[in-house]
Amino acid sequence: MTTHAPAPAPADASKPPAAGDTKLATGQIGTADLVFFVVAAAAPLTVLAGVAPFAIGVGGPGTPLGYLISGVLLALFAAGFTAMSRYVRNAGAFYAYVARGLGRTLGVATAYVAVVAYNLITPGVAAAFGYFGAAYVNERAGTDIPWWVFAGVCVAATGVLGWLRVTLSAKVLGVALVLEVVSLLLMEFGILKDRGGDALDLGSFDPQTLANGGIAGMFVLVIGAFTGFEATAIYAEEARDPRRTVPRATFVAIGFLALFYAAGVWLIMGAYGTDEAVALAQGADGPQLTFDAAGAHVGTWLADSMEVLIIVSAFASTLAFHNAGARYLYALGREGLLPRSLGRVSAKHGSPGAAVVAQTVFNVLLIGVGVALAADPYAEVFLWSNSVGVLGVMAMQALAALAVWAFFRRDRRGMSAFRVVWAPLVSCAGLAVLTVLAVVHFDLLTGKTGTVNAALLVPIPVVALAGAAVALRIRRRDPQRYVRLTEVDVERG
Repeated sequence: MTTHAPAPAPADASKPPAAGDTKLATGQIGTADLVFFVVAAAAPLTVLAGVAPFAIGVGGPGTPLGYLISGVLLALFAAGFTAMSRYVRNAGAFYAYVARGLGRTLGVATAYVAVVAYNLITPGVAAAFGYFGAAYVNERAGTDIPWWVFAGVCVAATGVLGWLRVTLSAKVLGVALVLEVVSLLLMEFGILKDRGGDALDLGSFDPQTLANGGIAGMFVLVIGAFTGFEATAIYAEEARDPRRTVPRATFVAIGFLALFYAAGVWLIMGAYGTDEAVALAQGADGPQLTFDAAGAHVGTWLADSMEVLIIVSAFASTLAFHNAGARYLYALGREGLLPRSLGRVSAKHGSPGAAVVAQTVFNVLLIGVGVALAADPYAEVFLWSNSVGVLGVMAMQALAALAVWAFFRRDRRGMSAFRVVWAPLVSCAGLAVLTVLAVVHFDLLTGKTGTVNAALLVPIPVVALAGAAVALRIRRRDPQRYVRLTEVDVERG
């Protein structure tokens, strides 16, 4: 394989494909677009208002440090992940990475896990949109509109945006992200204005704060807040100059999220005092911790605005995961690992049109099941589906890190040992430990124990085994096709 970087796409590469083509429109996405996709998927406002109070209650004073440590771990992962992006450009991302590094059979198993993970997260976040939307509208308008109506609107809107040119989604996500970030910054400035140095408890960054029984569970919650950053590689086929765009966007996204989360949690705790914040987070008013801080230190108008923006945040996250999930369906359809019709591209927009439709239908079906079972849209449809999805993504990250090491093991291709040997191995070990902790503390993600958790944990290994079985069957019946798996849009020397 050559050590030279692939040449930039020609000027006309950004044209949409012809009818019936199976290649996504290239040259569409820049660094800023990729960052919007990734950070919007992480949903900063949802994390700091909806998840961080729970993490504070579990992890205690060291929670801000937990976000920084998680960011460092994922930056190590990204070092190798982006190095491999120079040689593998495939909308199947994890699938292609694992297949090239650890073998096609394990790669196909990873592909099936990816499809399940991303396609479960999407309707789950749509259900959260329905929950927040219904609560806000019904309380203020005195109506009784069911949550699934709002969730249905969310699914329909993301389906339309997913069908259209990908740059439109990037613009929508950009606006949503800016609004989220501005609202949180206003809260933080208000806390600093009122509390001054009393809000800045440096003790939260003392490593000794991590020596308590709840830290393992806290890391499970914290690492999930970064889910989606790896989507930069999913869009490599559609990016402008992916050799530079993908690494830049990945590191910018991880760095931003780590610092923004750590600072946000630190100041939310500082708004009350560290010990008081932990006590409140562990009590009945814990879920209101962030909103109450905004109202007390800026004004009720900001707290009310954040209640609207958390709905926007959920929509942006749904759209980002919808686009990522559709591209996995597209990549597997193109390879023939799922129905090949999923590999068809919209001639007008260059989007994975068939996959978008398929995923939209799946979103409707899952939400419909939730309605039929009278499931709670947040505590069950959202938390349960997202818990499975986050666990799947964490497991894939650990495998991808190992795959990077294996890919460069015999030939570093001019890369430093730190980037393609030590960083992937350290991140693999860390992510593997966190994946095990996620399984052990799965109740923290789902709010359930026993049979429910066992049933939710089953899909990941089952689909992985199914994927491996499909790959072995292809290898036995059509060895030439097996060899060609993952070769689409891969730079070869």
